[in-house]
Amino acid sequence: MGLQMDAAALNGFLGREFPQVAADFRVERVAENLAELRLIASERNLRPGGTVSGPSMFALADLAIYCAILARIGPVALAVTTNASIDFMRKPAAGVDLLGECRLLKLGRVLAVGDVMIRSEGVDAPVARASMTYSIPPRG
Repeated sequence: MGLQMDAAALNGFLGREFPQVAADFRVERVAENLAELRLIASERNLRPGGTVSGPSMFALADLAIYCAILARIGPVALAVTTNASIDFMRKPAAGVDLLGECRLLKLGRVLAVGDVMIRSEGVDAPVARASMTYSIPPRG
């Protein structure tokens, strides 16, 4: 099974189905078993001290895996997270967007598993790493 949705299709889907997140996130690129998303850092994503908050980083990771799955299976809005783990490793750089790169490790009929590395734009060292499992609803 090849790609069912490209970055433009995913951005359109998010704008229609999840308008509450479309202003903060953008799908930058998708490929086989890969999705790269951007968190457009703004005041609403910051915590005291001027750094991007943990919940915003978690949302980036969750959305990156969701988009990597949808890129492969098509617009299935009801795919949901069933397990999540995130490691916060260092403080994100101030005043820059965050980039999340998801690699799908398994895409089965019912479950998908992926890892996301989150970096501050322009910085090689990751700020967080997440692993998530998604449940895919029956197709048909």
